Amino acid sequence: GDYVVYENHLSSAYEVDDGPYGSITRDSIHELSFQCRYYGSELVSLVAEVNTVPPPLPVDAPGPLCVELRLANGACDAKGCSDVNMYSSYYSDADYPVTKVLRDPVYVEVRILERTDPNIVLVLDHCWATSTSSPLSLPQWDLLVNGCPYRDDRYLTTLVPVDGSSGLQYPTHYKRFIIKMFTFVEAMVPLKESVFIHCSTAVCHPSATDNCQHSCGRQRRHATGVQSTMESAMVSSEEVIMVSQSPLALDGRAMEDDHAVPQSLGYGLVGVAALVVLVVSALVLAVVLRRSRPKMETTKL
Repeated sequence: GDYVVYENHLSSAYEVDDGPYGSITRDSIHELSFQCRYYGSELVSLVAEVNTVPPPLPVDAPGPLCVELRLANGACDAKGCSDVNMYSSYYSDADYPVTKVLRDPVYVEVRILERTDPNIVLVLDHCWATSTSSPLSLPQWDLLVNGCPYRDDRYLTTLVPVDGSSGLQYPTHYKRFIIKMFTFVEAMVPLKESVFIHCSTAVCHPSATDNCQHSCGRQRRHATGVQSTMESAMVSSEEVIMVSQSPLALDGRAMEDDHAVPQSLGYGLVGVAALVVLVVSALVLAVVLRRSRPKMETTKL
């Protein structure tokens, strides 16, 4: 006839959960059919108003945790650079293995990847170093214990704060600390070996009673919410090699660092001192023996 008819049919889909012995769904089925009829010669306008809705809140759920450990190169062009400024650029894959001399600062950063939830906090539980890429290999040296600097280290690990002033989109997804380069010792002999850094990490969800921050200054640190989380991961660094340097440079570095003498230099000085003592003792003994020897007198016949 003289009518124009528009028809449509809407039906909702439903999700099915499959189990080993059957399948279920918790979604209801909904169907809607509608029809619009207009006069063929009539002009009809349609006004549609779309209301924007805010994005959904992040959903807290267990899942894989992707974490990266990388080293900053400590480059800073400004005057009076602080520890925070040393994290402006990082070593690339082509830069490894990175070479360091004894007591050189090593700038470590651990960060969460592929997460956009601003309400989660990265927590470092335990960080340690090994001489091989395996985190279970021996020897090992602790850097952080329960998120705090290892107390038995003469050169304490320095924790670098990461807050809103860092310019990072999610500052709570980052942890930074600085160690002084060292070498492992075996049978009292320094080993010119590589160093690999490892950290066990977890994600903490702050609450009214727990802000997920370590209190290292207290003798008894309060427990954090890390134990209740299911998201954890272990991450390792690339290779860092300890290299030697000239005695003059090493002596200058020792004076700058509270007159501390590295083990390798200490062993060398002890050996040189022992050798000097032996040589001097031998010379003194020879002189004494020569002077005490009786002179032989000859008589002409």
